Amino acid sequence: MRATFVRRHRGLTATALVALLATVALTASSATVPSAAPSLATSYPTGPMEVPDEWMTAQRMSDGSRDLSVVKYTRARGEADRLATRTRSAYRPLAERPWSFFGPANIGGRVVDIAVDPQVPDQIFIAAASGGVWKSSDAGATFTPAWPDGWAQAIGAIAMTSDGVLFAGTGEAQPGGGSITFGGDGVYRSTDRGATWQRVGLADSHAIGRFAVDPSDEDRVFAAASGNLFVPGGERGVYLTEDGGDTWRQVLAPPNDTTGATEVVIDPTDPDRVYAAMWDHLREPHQRTYGGPGSSLWRSDDGGETWARMTTGLPTDADQGRWGLTLAPSDPQRLYAYVGTALGPFRAFYRSDDGGDTWTQTPVSTSQASQSTFSWWFGKIFVDPGNADHVFLMGVNLMRSTNGARSFSSVGGVHADQHVMRWDPKVPNRVYLGNDGGVYRSQTNGAGGWVKAVDERYTQFYTVDVAQTDPSLKVGGTQDNGCNRGYNGVGGPWNAIGCGDGLQTLIHPENPNIVFGCSQYGACYRSETAGGTPRQSIGTGQTTSQRRNWLTPLQFDPNDPNVMYYAGNIVNRSTDNGRTWTAISPDLTGGGPNDPSGYPWGTITSVAAAPSDSATLYVGTDDGRLWWTRDLGATWQQVDPGQLPGTWVTRVAVNPRDANVAYATFSAFRSGSDRAHVMMTRDGGRTWTDIGRGLPDAPVNSVIPTADGLLLVGTDVGVFVSAWNGGEWAALGTTLPKAAVMYLRYHEPSRQLTAATFGRGIYDLTVPRCPAASTRLPVRDPGVGVVGVLASCRA
Repeated sequence: MRATFVRRHRGLTATALVALLATVALTASSATVPSAAPSLATSYPTGPMEVPDEWMTAQRMSDGSRDLSVVKYTRARGEADRLATRTRSAYRPLAERPWSFFGPANIGGRVVDIAVDPQVPDQIFIAAASGGVWKSSDAGATFTPAWPDGWAQAIGAIAMTSDGVLFAGTGEAQPGGGSITFGGDGVYRSTDRGATWQRVGLADSHAIGRFAVDPSDEDRVFAAASGNLFVPGGERGVYLTEDGGDTWRQVLAPPNDTTGATEVVIDPTDPDRVYAAMWDHLREPHQRTYGGPGSSLWRSDDGGETWARMTTGLPTDADQGRWGLTLAPSDPQRLYAYVGTALGPFRAFYRSDDGGDTWTQTPVSTSQASQSTFSWWFGKIFVDPGNADHVFLMGVNLMRSTNGARSFSSVGGVHADQHVMRWDPKVPNRVYLGNDGGVYRSQTNGAGGWVKAVDERYTQFYTVDVAQTDPSLKVGGTQDNGCNRGYNGVGGPWNAIGCGDGLQTLIHPENPNIVFGCSQYGACYRSETAGGTPRQSIGTGQTTSQRRNWLTPLQFDPNDPNVMYYAGNIVNRSTDNGRTWTAISPDLTGGGPNDPSGYPWGTITSVAAAPSDSATLYVGTDDGRLWWTRDLGATWQQVDPGQLPGTWVTRVAVNPRDANVAYATFSAFRSGSDRAHVMMTRDGGRTWTDIGRGLPDAPVNSVIPTADGLLLVGTDVGVFVSAWNGGEWAALGTTLPKAAVMYLRYHEPSRQLTAATFGRGIYDLTVPRCPAASTRLPVRDPGVGVVGVLASCRA
């Protein structure tokens, strides 16, 4: 989600907004803080604040690319698979080392669609936004995977026929909320309830918004193809299969090449009547357009062969964003629709009582709609199958009407940001809800009494930290689900410990009761009760910086747990464990609102102190700069930009034994260029060389050098290992799902490596010992034989 209420307070000064964010860090409940996201039809705002989806998306497009398409990820995953296959012959102990799921099971994450099994009691299937397809056989209490771990995990829609055939549409039709929404590679079909899958078409659709199955002939299935968020064209509009998915043809073409379909609905009493919602939207590196002339509602009266736009009583101007559309199953002449503006806020709600011939605007207000400034994040309406006047509108809150959408009121007891509701036809009054927090079930027809699933392992993590005193103690920051504490062992429940979105989290190296948690833009706290209250606010009000990253770096000095570093566009240092701070650098970025290049941000993204020399620090920024200091900030040296890729620096790290050896990882793609993903210095920062050749061409998010000479990296397509100076890379471990690995944490005493994935939770792996690696230090010796080092991991 984007628990970023930043957009809701855009009229505030930066100082006032920072104060509000600090309050969120101290008091927000991760289960109830509503989210927000930008609504831009022009350029990004030039100010001190980033926005969350700009944070994740901008990293990956920081090479100036206009395309963050599934093609790049498909290529990168193929490279990762080939690397794993190759390394299994040479370095089998590395490639086949098992990853194990640590948790959490009880937090959940964004769920965008639900299919109720029409034959098997209490069985449902859900689409997790970046976590695959999952099955529950106990009425939504617990879930097990029903999608291959080794496939791309982004799912946008799911549907099931009466005889149990499942259709899954890959790629999320929401256009990036507080994080990133990944594209897909078409429609998949399962004839054995998710045990096996086959891709059956629409490979260039990028995202599927919804399916509709013809109840009179279930070989006829409609798919709403949203299209590539970043590139016009491709497979967009409404597609129809008449042979159960074997072949597809476009039956409703979009009016332009930036419009795609997000909704398709069939009249259950007259399957020849089909409705569709179209949405005009495009995401560019420095602009996004989330509305326009292509946004519209359509109807077919001949089974999808011909279509007519519905206009009577509806707006026809270009200020139309995403439409939501549905019909009442008990009275299919009753239709409901709503639309946002092209900039994002809710615009109007409409009702038709004659099958869409005419429409009337209802008196639903902005507050009743609960769309905030990002109506494009929702786009869904659901109607009680037995009561045409009982309507649910998806928004930040779950909104319910009992009078045919003349007014709405909020239904409490669920997480923010609603996406889907499905009624169980086998159990009266049972309804399921999917939102940014996971799956809920009501036995009171949605009026209340919502019960959250207890086992749903598809949480989107940004960061993780591990207690140095006990690696079974973990904390992590999650997308739209706050900061969380996992102090109850493998598979044990995690506890919410504040934050809005959860970003950087830390555990004191000597005292695991001291925990730090950060919300967006560096609104952090310090707790002496393992993340509980009371919490001391730190960061925004106590440090010096004009701009702070969405994920503001907060780190310990590995030599002294009382020394910490926090960085906005200026590095700040604390010598009393985060209670007070002193600035130790000038502005180390070239961005900000006054930057003549137009770069809107300019923040520090990573800080690393040398384990062997506290006076040596390395710093990376979102505008591709690297710095170092050897005198604790008295003087700073910038790396010659000509040596660097120029893309977003995701992480810097220093060799545990030599302060002159450091590493920097970079986001974005190479896409045929010589751009590096991992770089290394051996002379204290003066010169840098690319050591990432051989890695898949995908963003690298984390890097860890071990004391015995290994180098571990986490990427959008997996975890890889090399010797300390790169050269040849091997896949590390099996059974890790193909969700982006956002953060790695290595516990040296136990050799436990912990990975935070964006959509599949937290995983652990024991790193093997590689005796030959340790014999190659001191690391200034350039003649390391990589094959010999990694081959020694057989021991």
